[in-house]
Amino acid sequence: MIPETLCKSISYSIEAGGKRLRPVLLLAVMEAFGAKSEKGLDTACAIEALHTYSLIHDDLPSMDDDDIRRGKPTNHKVFGEAIAILAGDALLTMSFSFILDDSRLNAEEKMQVASLLSKSAGPAGMVAGQAEDMEAEGAELTKDQLEAIHDKKTGQLLQCSVVAGGILAGASAHELESLKRYAKHIGIAFQIQDDILDITGDQQTLGKPVGSDVSNNKTTYPALLGLDGAKEELFRHVAAAKHELAKLQHETAVLEQLADYIISRNH
Repeated sequence: MIPETLCKSISYSIEAGGKRLRPVLLLAVMEAFGAKSEKGLDTACAIEALHTYSLIHDDLPSMDDDDIRRGKPTNHKVFGEAIAILAGDALLTMSFSFILDDSRLNAEEKMQVASLLSKSAGPAGMVAGQAEDMEAEGAELTKDQLEAIHDKKTGQLLQCSVVAGGILAGASAHELESLKRYAKHIGIAFQIQDDILDITGDQQTLGKPVGSDVSNNKTTYPALLGLDGAKEELFRHVAAAKHELAKLQHETAVLEQLADYIISRNH
């Protein structure tokens, strides 16, 4: 039995909404390759659970110290720091159970997807990006350095979602490489749009505070390139993502639309 308060804390963040972009990407890849998306549901849930853990921990006072997430008080503001940390821990560990207990996957698929998720989220992936992002506060970064940080912090889990969808759909090694490059470009585009919205957005629409990058002394794409330059870089990466999709002999219209969504989203 999960303790009641811990269960409420987990549910609070999982049910808070959000874009669900990562699970949508995974299922969209499977459908593009003609596979039944139902086979990927548990893996999609695993990635979303892991993503939600990262948001709970990101919001903690020792990290980004945010009070609002998805338009609601952050987890630690409602349940306290200790329970929020444990809720994140629970979601992280639960994510691998979703994959390993999935009867729709064979042993090889479970191993490949679980290993991919572990590497994407771990100390050389998302967690590395989070650590480097914190250490870079107040520093003047180059565009390449900024891109490398966000490729890990944001991009790795997006790449995991896309590549996992390819693995479960039986994509070839060549196709997986194109999918990975597609995801890399939309991951960087996603972060650029985040940086732009941190300047041009409003808290009610975003569901989180605006101007936090400036207050935390973080280097952003608009700070480096100017707002117009950041938008040009955004469009460049989306175009590059679509170029990778054009190499695939599959129906990729939804994946193209998801790349366009990166540009048009306002939260």
